[in-house]
Amino acid sequence: MGEHHRSLTFVERRDWLRLFRSENVGPVTFFRLLERFGTPAKALEYLPSLARQGGGKRSFTVCSVSTAERELDALDRLGARLIASVEDDFPAALRPLETAPVLCVRGNPSLLNADTVAIVGARNASALGRRMAKTLAIDLGEQGWVVASGMARGIDTAAHDGAMATGTIAVLAGGVDIVYPEENRGLYERLCAEGCVISEMSPGREPQAAHFPRRNRLISGLSKGIVVVEAAPKSGSLITARFGLDQGRDIFAVPGSPFDPRCQGTNGLIKQGAILVESAADVLDVLAPRGPYRATSSPPNVVKMAEPADDELAEARKIILPALTPAPVMVDEIIRQCQLSPAVVSMVLIELELAGRLERHPDNQISLLP
Repeated sequence: MGEHHRSLTFVERRDWLRLFRSENVGPVTFFRLLERFGTPAKALEYLPSLARQGGGKRSFTVCSVSTAERELDALDRLGARLIASVEDDFPAALRPLETAPVLCVRGNPSLLNADTVAIVGARNASALGRRMAKTLAIDLGEQGWVVASGMARGIDTAAHDGAMATGTIAVLAGGVDIVYPEENRGLYERLCAEGCVISEMSPGREPQAAHFPRRNRLISGLSKGIVVVEAAPKSGSLITARFGLDQGRDIFAVPGSPFDPRCQGTNGLIKQGAILVESAADVLDVLAPRGPYRATSSPPNVVKMAEPADDELAEARKIILPALTPAPVMVDEIIRQCQLSPAVVSMVLIELELAGRLERHPDNQISLLP
């Protein structure tokens, strides 16, 4: 079940979906469970007991067969589909990052494995900013690059618009069928027909504030480089750039007037070492010489981890829980402090997370929920 490059059967796909849609199972936990149990089907059997071990206060909700089948039906009716990270058309650039076990895809999935660059920026963009985003998208598209963005108003819209003829991917924070903002309905329909729309949320889910950072992590993960055109300090585009840095992506920024708050974010990125962009050539000079994005090695097969013994886990729980606080700490730090094997620590953290007592942060950090 660990091998890549294949198509899942209907039941396997349903199991992937059920595991990901079960309570408190985020991407990190999903992939750790897969390592531990080998298949989603096996992991699903153990979820309730793992949550109990973690001290869950009430019964644990596993996503039911009927809920998963309803979602697959809904996708089917939209002409969309669910792709799991072990399947051929899942984006190769995302695979090693473990950012999403499954993606809902509407439109043309072949764009997901093309060379991709992200263009993101302010919703309340200036006319010049929008023109810059569109020009960059047209010029990069002509050089064979697919443009990824988030379908927000402003810069994102201009970028999708410029790249429509050559290939563009919109990553949504809600379901693949939810148009947000409503004014982009026309753009959305063109994206479904000519481009590609993806999301990790189920159809019908309205976007919530917490979904946007997850969406931004997918935009940066899909792309070899992230171009920020305009961004106020603390804006979502800067979060996308930060995820991109974590993922080893190149960060580009278009400079602007110090008097315009929308340029403070981009000028700040340039001060911190982002590559200054005045035209598509500045992006291509950095990205093109390396040739197309290919995962350097085929992703590792999922190997089942050795089963930690029950008494070993019981001891570990007593040591790990007191070591955690509401302040985020690196998982490696916990492994070092507690002098336990990574497999045992990983298992106890899964139990706590399934029980709703643990929160995961970027950079492999965790904290205890109050």
